[in-house]
Amino acid sequence: MVQNVKINGREVFPIGIGTWNIGNNKLDEDREVEAMLKGIAAGAQVIDTAEMYGNGRSEQLVGHVLKQVNREDIYLISKVLPENASKKRLAQSLERSLERLDVPYLDMYLLHWKSTVPLEETIDALEQVKNDGKIRAWGVSNFDTIDLQHMMTLPNGKNCQTNQVKYNLIDRGIEYDLLPYMQTQQLPLIAYSPMIKGNLKGLLSSQSKVLETIALNHQASISQILLSWSIRNQQTIAIPKSSNPKYMIDNIKAADIQLTETELQQIDKYFKKPMKKQSLALW
Repeated sequence: MVQNVKINGREVFPIGIGTWNIGNNKLDEDREVEAMLKGIAAGAQVIDTAEMYGNGRSEQLVGHVLKQVNREDIYLISKVLPENASKKRLAQSLERSLERLDVPYLDMYLLHWKSTVPLEETIDALEQVKNDGKIRAWGVSNFDTIDLQHMMTLPNGKNCQTNQVKYNLIDRGIEYDLLPYMQTQQLPLIAYSPMIKGNLKGLLSSQSKVLETIALNHQASISQILLSWSIRNQQTIAIPKSSNPKYMIDNIKAADIQLTETELQQIDKYFKKPMKKQSLALW
């Protein structure tokens, strides 16, 4: 049974839709829109985008999708660039994002990564646009443990609702201290790049074989196993990207796969947990 994830008091389907590089090519737009619509029809609620993606083209394409569905069924996320995280510029960036998306509000607005703007100022700006009804909640992206700990000491810092970071079977560094800290703060994880790029490229034969065996057990693809693994703790929203309608549906169906304890132990045997802290990648 699929377990929804609670974020800012709302329960959402654990596999959403990422939009990195979506909208970059006019020739691909019809297929990209179809893929997103297929994903929503299959159960996806979360759509994640950013002003950085294609310099706003991703947001525009998501806007086309939103015209064809019930906006209230969607949990819409966008992100502000660090250079736009000041009191004045954040509000302006948000207005541009809302115009491209053609919606009156976002469900979640994230600081894309750390900024040279003082975090206190950014939080003030986020609280202001939340009070204005332009966003329902705010969070951060690519914040490490020390960044979150600092934020929690600031006025309104505990109003942060999530942290979006890279997480998959190869990139497990957040399990060392970031993920445990987020769990103590009841911050759900939004995992980008939840599938290993190129799937099996660069993996050892033993790693490939264990994934192939588990996939066969569930009559699933390896990509689906990777996605199922990423949301196994029921506190994670994975946001894979696909512009292929068939793969999009396969992504959403991965939420139906329940890995057994034995399978999880087998995966841990060949994809070891981190023994030391690892740097976060930015996206």
